[in-house]
Amino acid sequence: MRWYTRRRSRTVCLSLVVASLSLHLLLAVLSRSVYQNHCDAPSPRQTHLHTLRAQVDTNSTSRMSDNHASYAKTPPDTRKVNSSHMDSNGPQKMAEKDAVTIKMAVNVGHGHKEEGPIDSLTMTERVGKFGSMGIKPMGPGMSKLEALFSHPLYNMPTPPIHEDDWLLKVKPKGKARETSTQMWVSDSDIGDDSAHWNRSSESHPPWLRFHLGISRWQLYPHLDPNMAPLVQQLSTHRIVSAVQKSGGTQLKLVMSFPDYGQAILKPMKQERDEETNFNLYYFSDFERHNAEIAAFHLDRVLGYRRIPPAVGRLVDVVTEIKDITTDHKLARTFFTSPVNNVCFYGQCSYYCSTEHAVCGRPQNLEASLAMMLPDPSLATRRSWRSPWKRSYSRSKLAVWEKDPDYCDTVKKTPPYNKGTRLVDLIDMTILDFLMGNMDRHHYETFEKFGINTFLLHLDNGRAFGRHSTDEPSILTPLEQCCRIRRSTLLHLRLLSLPQYRLSDVMRDSLSHDPLFSVAPLLSELHLSALDRRLVTVLQTVSRCQERQRSRHGEGDDDVIYDDVTDYKTLVKHVTPAG
Repeated sequence: MRWYTRRRSRTVCLSLVVASLSLHLLLAVLSRSVYQNHCDAPSPRQTHLHTLRAQVDTNSTSRMSDNHASYAKTPPDTRKVNSSHMDSNGPQKMAEKDAVTIKMAVNVGHGHKEEGPIDSLTMTERVGKFGSMGIKPMGPGMSKLEALFSHPLYNMPTPPIHEDDWLLKVKPKGKARETSTQMWVSDSDIGDDSAHWNRSSESHPPWLRFHLGISRWQLYPHLDPNMAPLVQQLSTHRIVSAVQKSGGTQLKLVMSFPDYGQAILKPMKQERDEETNFNLYYFSDFERHNAEIAAFHLDRVLGYRRIPPAVGRLVDVVTEIKDITTDHKLARTFFTSPVNNVCFYGQCSYYCSTEHAVCGRPQNLEASLAMMLPDPSLATRRSWRSPWKRSYSRSKLAVWEKDPDYCDTVKKTPPYNKGTRLVDLIDMTILDFLMGNMDRHHYETFEKFGINTFLLHLDNGRAFGRHSTDEPSILTPLEQCCRIRRSTLLHLRLLSLPQYRLSDVMRDSLSHDPLFSVAPLLSELHLSALDRRLVTVLQTVSRCQERQRSRHGEGDDDVIYDDVTDYKTLVKHVTPAG
């Protein structure tokens, strides 16, 4: 009996051991299956926005350094290649690689106190679109801006640029150091990578590539592949210094980046839809941040490319100006308003007082950042007094306002008596009339190029002040001289056609600016004014042509400066306005 009981208990124990082992094996299999499911990468739809932001933040620095190489398509030794033959896919492909998150709190609309972070993916997409200016391959479904920039008039072949026609040159190194890499380290290099530069333009930061791309004829080429990283620098890169710019009548700051790039900041002074007071003289008007941005876009749409790139940005008044400024005079002007907005006013001739302070909401300030031109010690600029400068007096008139034949005198005076200087100035006159800018007292050129070069269209902050009225006196140079470039006239006629309407392409172009997420940079009334003023310009040219025919019969050689060699081919693509 004892033997039977012992044998039975041994059988039960063996059964329990087998059952236990089976259970452990089953649990192990189940655990492994669950573990593998948790380790599988989540689908894009399941990825949380904060995870995406963390990934973008982690990789943004390395991607920016990689993108510098991919964006630079024109090294110094090969930059004579005609930019008009560039692949139109290039800017778009490069913009897709530019994913950098903007992390800042902004007001939703104007006049509201509600705050919150901008959707980083939306802002990243907007910066990328603005960098490429929306240029896509030709085909159905193109926007009017894309169609305009794909038009043959904007892609005419241009002759190679000679070495002496570049503003700056890369200094050659000695043979012993030719393969070495030069390292520039910012004074404020905490958390930043050092800038490694060598003879290859692929290592140059965007601002330097912009400087090296300035030629005798323009600031940057059509469909410039460097535009995307340049815009990204202005709108997203860390600001390490902010000081007030000397000179001028109103407040503006010089902002510096870790790679030594610099930009001019003009702060928001008034609402976009607020018109200039009609009792205010032109020389006392506010400078508007959105006017600087819109002027850059209009200058590019007209095919001039004579205004440095300007981009909108939301700047933190405390962390990006007050806390980092070394300008003691500027630092003393900061204060907190009764509604806890951080404000400052600086020192200048106009509107630098507590009554006209620049204020954040509560710390975020809308501003334009325009890329600075090369330092005058490297590229001297010459300032020229405009022959049609206003008197800047409340009671006196300028000579040109009293003498209808004033242009005859100008045509006999250097540098307007030969070359393209007169039609260059009339190009600028048309730009100013379209913008409503009455404050063009001087203009500048690069001294290296002498007289035969383009005019710089700088300081456009007093443009787009009024949309309800036009200022015909701005067009006086065109009225009196009756002289215009054929290429300019073709551009204007093209922009008067429904499929390339000026207001439509400007609306499209401005929609790619980062500040568009806050509000459109130009109101619909300002955009409509552009179309109305364009008609006025074309009518003025028509009157000049009729006057020429009445005096000398057929032909308008004295009106049209023929700078288009293949006019018969181009005219098929441009139907004159009726």
